[in-house]
Amino acid sequence: MMSKLTLKSVAKTLGVSTATISNAFNRPDQLSVALREKILQACKELGYFGPNKAAQSLRKGSSGIVAVILSDSLEYMVSDPVASQFLQGVARELERNQAHLLLFSGSSPSLEPISDFVDGFICYGAPRNLTLIEQLQQSRKRVLTVDFDLPGRPSVNIDNEQAAFDSAISVLRAGDTVAVLGLRLIDSNQSQAVGDAPMWDNLSSIAHRRLDGYQRAMQQQNLTLSADYIWHIPESSQHYARVAAKAGLAMTPRPTVLLCMSDLIGLSAMREALQLGLRIPEDIRVVGFDGIEETLRYHPTLTSVWQFSDKKGEAAVRAFLNPDDTTLQLPYELRIGESS
Repeated sequence: MMSKLTLKSVAKTLGVSTATISNAFNRPDQLSVALREKILQACKELGYFGPNKAAQSLRKGSSGIVAVILSDSLEYMVSDPVASQFLQGVARELERNQAHLLLFSGSSPSLEPISDFVDGFICYGAPRNLTLIEQLQQSRKRVLTVDFDLPGRPSVNIDNEQAAFDSAISVLRAGDTVAVLGLRLIDSNQSQAVGDAPMWDNLSSIAHRRLDGYQRAMQQQNLTLSADYIWHIPESSQHYARVAAKAGLAMTPRPTVLLCMSDLIGLSAMREALQLGLRIPEDIRVVGFDGIEETLRYHPTLTSVWQFSDKKGEAAVRAFLNPDDTTLQLPYELRIGESS
């Protein structure tokens, strides 16, 4: 047994050329069936399982691996139902195209560990580490963004501003007191009212596009939205949503409408309202965003924007594999539930 097996050393041990070994693994039509089986069996006994894939990828310029950069940590993202739906669609479409998936955390310090070994990047949401955005802008690999835009790169989105407007306009009435339970609106790792804190905003923030839509709908209904009634929630989880919903429902005057930037937030808000003895929708109306299956198992059912995240994942892969760099805007659907 050799201490380090290489194509060259294995060929020398077996007394054949390196081309013969390479053909046995990669070009079986170049060898007779008997010779190929003999070579493969001998390599197996030596513990050699083929030429170095990383080196092959570098030579060919293609690995068949697509990296999906998630906006946050892997632990959080794989537990989030919206991200899970998206990744299901990505995995399904990559498999159809005989390509492979690599997941990468948006909290990582650099793309350097993977950049040489993937064919490109699908970036799902703005990474928490903004340095990764700079690296994506400079990358020579193909980059496609989802739910945000990078100049000169193709993207797949829905119209978040219009979708939020549609959801808000469907529920608002004259004289309403409105609270927004938003996502990542300011630089804070705690749920809190925005108040006079500076807004964190850039073209990457779908949360701010949704807030723009809510505010446009309120202006159309001659309603005002106080900064004290806009809540920042650092991530779409029941814990952080419950804290914001409980505090928001304790305000005076109490909101009659809660505009929630995710379905998880909307479900948490409804639970808090029901525990306070409030009637939905008679005392308070609640609107979500995303369209997760969990909303259909609760009563009252949640009014929400359905963006069909698994289909978005499939569309993202097709757009990534297509050389056309056109930005793709996908349809969404506003589904009216019992909560409004």
